[in-house]
Amino acid sequence: MKVLVIGGDGYCGWATALHLANKGYEVGIVDNLIRRYWDSELGVDTLTPIASIQKRIAHWQDLTGKKIDLFIGDITKYDFLQDAFAKFEPSAVVHFGEQRSAPFSMIDREHAVLTQVNNVVGTLNILYAIKEHCPECHLVKLGTMGEYGTPNIDIEEGYITIEHNGRKDTLPYPKQPGSFYHVSKCQDSLNIHFACRVWGLRATDLNQGVVYGVLTEETGMDELLINRLDYDGVFGTALNRFCIQAAIGHPLTVYGKGGQTRGFLDIRDTVRCIEIAIANPAEQGKLRVFNQFTEMFSVLDLAHMVQKAGQTMGIKVEIDHLDNPRVELEEHYFNAKNTNLLDLGLQPHFLSDALLDSLLNFAVKYRDRIDLTQILPKVSWRR
Repeated sequence: MKVLVIGGDGYCGWATALHLANKGYEVGIVDNLIRRYWDSELGVDTLTPIASIQKRIAHWQDLTGKKIDLFIGDITKYDFLQDAFAKFEPSAVVHFGEQRSAPFSMIDREHAVLTQVNNVVGTLNILYAIKEHCPECHLVKLGTMGEYGTPNIDIEEGYITIEHNGRKDTLPYPKQPGSFYHVSKCQDSLNIHFACRVWGLRATDLNQGVVYGVLTEETGMDELLINRLDYDGVFGTALNRFCIQAAIGHPLTVYGKGGQTRGFLDIRDTVRCIEIAIANPAEQGKLRVFNQFTEMFSVLDLAHMVQKAGQTMGIKVEIDHLDNPRVELEEHYFNAKNTNLLDLGLQPHFLSDALLDSLLNFAVKYRDRIDLTQILPKVSWRR
């Protein structure tokens, strides 16, 4: 099977491309490398030193003998995208090619517009490319649990059956996005749902929780294949950020009360979920939704876990409660369902002391690359 990984130079995309190639899929990567440009714009760098995409792919082929095709270009430019589709002829498309940071989308008007144009137009172009070049192709789209918000009812997997005035129907689950980034993901979901219904396409929307970790089987083969690890206030996710803060003796930056509860998963489970979705495609004309997470924690829960893991390594870890730069409930009900992927065979890697030790050791190893000016949040939702 030929799988085109759009956004294959990014955190989830790179790990997924290698995993699928290692499992015997013929893999192509589409990327415009803008994620590296945004690091430059923000004056930050990944904690782990990553090589150019060309060097990464070449080294992968040297180590394994497995080739990965590369198409460098912007998916918002349709001529480029359809040319890549025509050359590669994918039977599945994995779509990571979006601006994925909520804080980035809230910096100012320009970044909000950039986020929505990149994400919504890029996804629309992919839908048209599939329709015109490979209508049987299965689209596996990375969504986000952040589309749901924090409703005071259980979160189902994409759809909810309701009764109203004596009538009953199953409808897309209501969306309550928490940033302009999350709004773009909701629009993606609507566009994909419409395209499947009208054009008979098939798609799986993976509403992913917060991902943590560095190593998969493939990215751990050689340091030249290592994945990026972001710790800054714009692209750094909570657990990765906390481990890096702990390693340098900086108090953990908990926003507000820290009761914000989210779904989390190991990067090793991310790549496995993608593989499962590809191997079990959606029906023609259907948008299927899986909630892609393995555990739920509050932000303060994570901070206490990192604090405990640090103590076992002889690291004193303190916790600071900062004024919350976001507009969100800091204490709320959160009960999300996640049975579909488990039913298809996902065997989760649960967060453990060993994994926390690994993250902390990475942070200690590369601590000389940490820029202390990037630790605290700089983007406010209220500006």
